[in-house]
Amino acid sequence: MCREATDMRCSFAGLISRTKLIIKEDPLSGYLFVFLNKRRDYTKILYWDESGYCIWAKRLEAGTFEVPGDTRESGEISLKKLMLILEGISLKSVKERKRFLLKI
Repeated sequence: MCREATDMRCSFAGLISRTKLIIKEDPLSGYLFVFLNKRRDYTKILYWDESGYCIWAKRLEAGTFEVPGDTRESGEISLKKLMLILEGISLKSVKERKRFLLKI
Protein backbone atom coordinates (compact mmCIF):
# COMPACT_ATOMS: atom_id res chain seq x y z
CA MET A 1 0.00 0.00 0.00
CA CYS A 2 1.36 3.38 -1.02
CA ARG A 3 0.67 5.77 1.84
CA GLU A 4 1.80 8.80 -0.16
CA ALA A 5 -1.12 10.57 -1.84
CA THR A 6 -1.52 9.66 -5.51
CA ASP A 7 -3.02 11.74 -8.31
CA MET A 8 -5.98 9.62 -9.42
CA ARG A 9 -5.59 10.85 -13.00
CA CYS A 10 -2.69 8.35 -13.15
CA SER A 11 -3.40 5.34 -15.29
CA PHE A 12 -1.25 2.32 -16.05
CA ALA A 13 2.06 4.08 -16.78
CA GLY A 14 1.77 6.43 -13.80
CA LEU A 15 0.85 3.69 -11.33
CA ILE A 16 3.56 1.37 -12.66
CA SER A 17 6.08 4.17 -12.18
CA ARG A 18 4.89 4.85 -8.61
CA THR A 19 5.12 1.13 -7.85
CA LYS A 20 8.77 1.10 -8.88
CA LEU A 21 9.81 4.47 -7.39
CA ILE A 22 7.80 4.78 -4.16
CA ILE A 23 6.84 1.24 -3.19
CA LYS A 24 10.12 -0.12 -4.62
CA GLU A 25 8.57 -3.35 -5.88
CA ASP A 26 8.32 -5.06 -9.25
CA PRO A 27 4.84 -4.36 -10.68
CA LEU A 28 4.99 -7.76 -12.44
CA SER A 29 5.31 -9.60 -9.11
CA GLY A 30 1.60 -10.45 -8.87
CA TYR A 31 1.05 -8.35 -5.73
CA LEU A 32 -1.84 -5.91 -5.46
CA PHE A 33 -0.55 -2.31 -5.29
CA VAL A 34 -2.96 0.04 -3.53
CA PHE A 35 -2.96 3.81 -4.11
CA LEU A 36 -5.11 6.46 -2.37
CA ASN A 37 -5.78 10.08 -3.21
CA LYS A 38 -5.07 12.93 -0.77
CA ARG A 39 -8.63 12.96 0.63
CA ARG A 40 -8.53 9.13 0.97
CA ASP A 41 -11.95 8.77 -0.67
CA TYR A 42 -10.68 7.24 -3.93
CA THR A 43 -8.45 4.22 -4.40
CA LYS A 44 -6.88 2.43 -7.34
CA ILE A 45 -5.38 -1.02 -7.18
CA LEU A 46 -2.86 -2.08 -9.81
CA TYR A 47 -1.99 -5.70 -10.48
CA TRP A 48 -0.53 -7.99 -13.13
CA ASP A 49 -2.58 -11.07 -14.09
CA GLU A 50 -0.04 -12.87 -16.37
CA SER A 51 -1.56 -11.42 -19.54
CA GLY A 52 -1.55 -7.72 -18.74
CA TYR A 53 -1.98 -5.00 -16.15
CA CYS A 54 -5.35 -4.43 -14.49
CA ILE A 55 -6.63 -1.47 -12.49
CA TRP A 56 -9.48 -1.69 -10.03
CA ALA A 57 -10.91 1.58 -8.72
CA LYS A 58 -13.34 2.56 -5.97
CA ARG A 59 -14.63 6.03 -5.06
CA LEU A 60 -16.53 6.60 -1.84
CA GLU A 61 -19.60 8.81 -1.76
CA ALA A 62 -19.12 9.41 1.98
CA GLY A 63 -16.29 8.76 4.44
CA THR A 64 -12.66 7.84 3.86
CA PHE A 65 -10.47 4.78 3.54
CA GLU A 66 -8.38 3.94 6.60
CA VAL A 67 -4.60 3.96 6.25
CA PRO A 68 -3.20 1.32 8.60
CA GLY A 69 0.05 1.53 10.53
CA ASP A 70 2.64 4.26 10.56
CA THR A 71 3.18 7.08 8.07
CA ARG A 72 5.95 5.58 5.98
CA GLU A 73 5.70 5.90 2.19
CA SER A 74 4.59 2.31 1.65
CA GLY A 75 3.95 -0.89 3.51
CA GLU A 76 2.64 -4.40 3.09
CA ILE A 77 -0.84 -5.30 4.33
CA SER A 78 -2.66 -8.61 4.22
CA LEU A 79 -5.54 -9.31 1.87
CA LYS A 80 -7.85 -9.56 4.92
CA LYS A 81 -6.92 -6.03 6.00
CA LEU A 82 -7.34 -4.71 2.46
CA MET A 83 -10.85 -6.18 2.27
CA LEU A 84 -11.75 -4.58 5.63
CA ILE A 85 -10.39 -1.21 4.47
CA LEU A 86 -12.38 -1.39 1.23
CA GLU A 87 -15.56 -2.26 3.15
CA GLY A 88 -15.08 0.62 5.59
CA ILE A 89 -14.47 -1.47 8.69
CA SER A 90 -12.08 0.12 11.19
CA LEU A 91 -8.98 -2.00 11.73
CA LYS A 92 -8.82 -0.75 15.33
CA SER A 93 -12.17 -2.36 16.14
CA VAL A 94 -11.34 -5.73 14.56
CA LYS A 95 -10.25 -8.51 16.86
CA GLU A 96 -8.84 -11.64 15.24
CA ARG A 97 -9.49 -14.93 16.99
CA LYS A 98 -6.65 -17.35 17.57
CA ARG A 99 -6.25 -19.92 14.79
CA PHE A 100 -4.16 -23.03 14.34
CA LEU A 101 -1.01 -22.48 12.31
CA LEU A 102 0.83 -25.41 10.82
CA LYS A 103 4.57 -24.91 11.23
CA ILE A 104 6.72 -26.85 8.84
